[in-house]
Amino acid sequence: MAASAASHLLHEISQGASFGAAKDHEGRSVVRALKDMNVTVILCTYNRCESLMRALRSVALSRLPESVAWEVLVVDNNSSDQTRDGVTDFCAQYPGRLRYVFESQPGKSHALNRGIAEAQGEVLAFMDDDVTVESLWLHNLTAPLLSGRWAGCGGRILADWGGFALPRWLPEKGLYNLGPLVIFDLGLEAGLLTEPPFGTNMAFRKVMFGKYGGFRTDLGPRPGSEIRGEDTEFGRRLLVAGEQLWYEPSAIVHHIVPQNRLRKQHFLNWWFDHARSHVREFGLPPDNKVVVAGIPLHLLPRLAVWTARWVFELRPSQRFSNKLSLWTVAGQIVECYHQQYAGKRLAR
Repeated sequence: MAASAASHLLHEISQGASFGAAKDHEGRSVVRALKDMNVTVILCTYNRCESLMRALRSVALSRLPESVAWEVLVVDNNSSDQTRDGVTDFCAQYPGRLRYVFESQPGKSHALNRGIAEAQGEVLAFMDDDVTVESLWLHNLTAPLLSGRWAGCGGRILADWGGFALPRWLPEKGLYNLGPLVIFDLGLEAGLLTEPPFGTNMAFRKVMFGKYGGFRTDLGPRPGSEIRGEDTEFGRRLLVAGEQLWYEPSAIVHHIVPQNRLRKQHFLNWWFDHARSHVREFGLPPDNKVVVAGIPLHLLPRLAVWTARWVFELRPSQRFSNKLSLWTVAGQIVECYHQQYAGKRLAR
């Protein structure tokens, strides 16, 4: 990826350079430019009061020029724990900095869209309730959007392993191989994004939502469903439309990886649901001419092949990799059938 003036700017800031000495893409003083930019951090939460408090403590320590107007908007998506009380206490500690909104319609995408509607900022940054952010995260994530050239920006999501030993079957590091652990790390060089960032470390100019719509409500976790992909679908929607996204490695969040995510079943469930999300986002390929009960017949031989590879593979790590592929095909079949059934039900 090619470095730019913004990369050098953010590097200087991360090394302790004064805000007043930095320049943006157009060579303007960042302090003068940031005066005209308001930022809202949208944090959606559901029954994670303890980790939410850690997330809020970290973002409350964000370092930005005093001229920047910024807020943190917590969208409570029907929590039944102590979330409301905890956020209320934070709002009292940081008056004018934090706001609380309750969204009764279950589903993260509904909460995200409520946050967008309520946000006062012209730039919207997104984080989750199970991460902590570095003190310069918000500045480094949003500064590239000053010039108007970039529609959005994504940063690095690093794992906080919590002292757990990593299993030998864990897939090798890669953009999506570690997707079940919500890790996004393209290295230390800034540049154009050709793939969408992950939702817990991304920012967009608010006008993008007015232009392209909000997050799809048929995607995103909700009670009874862990089908995700609402974040990457929106970023991909912008890329397909010709908008440009920036990768800024100095914008860092640390994602806590609980022990239950370092289990094979979590990876199997994630890839199964990821396959369902893929069908919802992209639909069926146009060359699928032979379909029975909504299921493209070409998926059935693939199901048989991956079943055989899983059963007869002796190497443990490769055996599990084959099983992940099998679960992915199974997820595609289930969602294709679901789409067919849902279509008939709506037609009645």
